[in-house]
Amino acid sequence: MWKQVDESFWKENRESKVDEVTDTVQDIIDLVRFEGDKALIDLTLKFDKIVLEDLEVTRDEIEEAYETVDPILVDELENAAEFIQRFHELQIPQDLWLKEIEPGITLGVKSTPLERVGCYIPGGRASYPSTALMCIIAARVAGVEEVICCTPAPINPLTLVAMDIAGVDEIFKVGGAQAIAAMALGTESIEPVQKIVGPGNVYVTAAKTMLRKNVEIDFPAGPSEIGVLADETANAEFIAADLVAQCEHDPSSACLLVTTDPKLPAKVWKFIEEQTSKAQRKEIIVKALENSGYIVEKNMDIAVEIMNGIAPEHLSIQVKDPLDVLSKVTNAGSIFVGPYTPVAAGDYASGTNHVLPTAGHSSVVSGLNVAHFRKTSTVQIISQDGLATLAPTIMAIAKAEGLHAHSASVKIRERKKE
Repeated sequence: MWKQVDESFWKENRESKVDEVTDTVQDIIDLVRFEGDKALIDLTLKFDKIVLEDLEVTRDEIEEAYETVDPILVDELENAAEFIQRFHELQIPQDLWLKEIEPGITLGVKSTPLERVGCYIPGGRASYPSTALMCIIAARVAGVEEVICCTPAPINPLTLVAMDIAGVDEIFKVGGAQAIAAMALGTESIEPVQKIVGPGNVYVTAAKTMLRKNVEIDFPAGPSEIGVLADETANAEFIAADLVAQCEHDPSSACLLVTTDPKLPAKVWKFIEEQTSKAQRKEIIVKALENSGYIVEKNMDIAVEIMNGIAPEHLSIQVKDPLDVLSKVTNAGSIFVGPYTPVAAGDYASGTNHVLPTAGHSSVVSGLNVAHFRKTSTVQIISQDGLATLAPTIMAIAKAEGLHAHSASVKIRERKKE
């Protein structure tokens, strides 16, 4: 099961399956577009075998959820929420900054939050209250006025509690591609949003991609994955634990070890077998391990290059000089440095966001953060003297482009000054 692979194996294994479901997802989008709430109810019955009487979660349902969740667990969710909020508050940009770069020429940037966003919170094989915290808190810290969530029915009480703690405005019992379509297009019950964030299966990812002409999205976020960079100093048992942890998410999850120590893969596999044999989600882990493997590369710099080419969702660095390796990493969704930094820390409690790009997309996009919920406008304030400084450049380039009215718009101000 634990096999030596190469970069091509990983990349082929992580290729998006979106193209395989586009026809099905288009049919779902069309149904929601033309039938609204009725389509959501019918599709939930078809796919989830659940009869929905109401789409929106009521306050009474949220209060009932609190009654069923262990108060200690509620406290821990609140503790996690505090760490997540503290980290994301460090990312808040200035609402407006201005800088005079030359006499009479002041430039700046105005940052404005989006007004209404939608968060998709997966259901299915597991409940994800942590994802609710990650998405909603990041949006709230960014200053978003209205935050809604869609998640498949039946909703786990723990997820409802997490949504409430995070400060959600509306919750809808809708999952899958139909939820994305509802948030993008709107229905009788669900007003459309400006942007949709959150991970999901291939149908969710396809819907997000296909509806980009109607709504902005964060990025493709599919099944979980982890890459580990390790040398002979690494703790094989710790590495195995991180690999098994990510594999338990989904049968499509995957892990990759890139190491300079040829003896390490066998040591890690021994612990993987031991830990998997005791795992509650053993069947899922075993399936995910089929998508996994290791690469042995004697030179650490080349090992880092390999990992940069792969651009994993999670990257664990387990080497003698981790900060040196960290300085050479360019592509990773979230990075975990040192033996006592398990990926699970970022999944739940350290405060960093666990909604991350997968399948190599971390080479071009960032994990979910405050900036995803804000937009910027450039600002310029120019005096008469400042315009006089810029006028020759503006008019020369405008005339060269054949845009003479642009040049004239500057020239007329010169005459006004006279």
